[in-house]
Amino acid sequence: MTTGLIQSIQVGLPHTALSDPAHNPAQPSWNTGIFKRPVRGPVRLQQQNLEGDGQADLVHHGGLDKAVCVYPSEHWFHWSGILPQRQMIGGEFGENFTLEGLTEADVCIGDSFSVGSAVVQISQPRQPCWKLARRWQIKDLAVQVQETGFTGWYFRVLQEGLVESNTSLCLIDRPYPEWTVSTANRIMHQEQDNLRAAEHLSLCPLLSSSWQHTLRQRSRQHKGPDPQQRQFGNP
Repeated sequence: MTTGLIQSIQVGLPHTALSDPAHNPAQPSWNTGIFKRPVRGPVRLQQQNLEGDGQADLVHHGGLDKAVCVYPSEHWFHWSGILPQRQMIGGEFGENFTLEGLTEADVCIGDSFSVGSAVVQISQPRQPCWKLARRWQIKDLAVQVQETGFTGWYFRVLQEGLVESNTSLCLIDRPYPEWTVSTANRIMHQEQDNLRAAEHLSLCPLLSSSWQHTLRQRSRQHKGPDPQQRQFGNP
């Protein structure tokens, strides 16, 4: 039985973050919800987010398919040698759930898990953006995350309820065992010339609508969105 543990839960509302003059004095302030704080005790998981959580860019973040951002703590060892020296804790990648025991290779698109009194379902891998890079002041961090495949993923909420840290996620359904999050990442980012795989993955009905659209466009028109804006933001 596939299970994982929620090490910690983080939430945070959008706010204006000031530039970091020590790294880039010309960098403008920016509106973001990437800075999360830990939650103590039970928190209500709603259809579109955790209570007390929000996103600044509602075009690319949040919504039914991206209600909860998840990141495995197993990747901390890798990033501890790259990020500024400090102890890694939950929320460092702007995630809501910091997990233990499950990685991208262990879970699949459409997997449903019970957690507390809620039920969640994997909708897509996370696509890292420039805000993660700016949060850490590492210009190509979004590219690094994408290339490693250590992206984390998103949950949609099938049943609202209360969730709490140090709670198990228990797999209750796996309708598409062929589509691990690692495989979906590889098709989207590393195998862009594999149009047949893109079309096949786009037909998975439990994949998020945005990923279905992108992969369908690639397979039929041999093109897709330019990742530069997502990865690096405005120059």
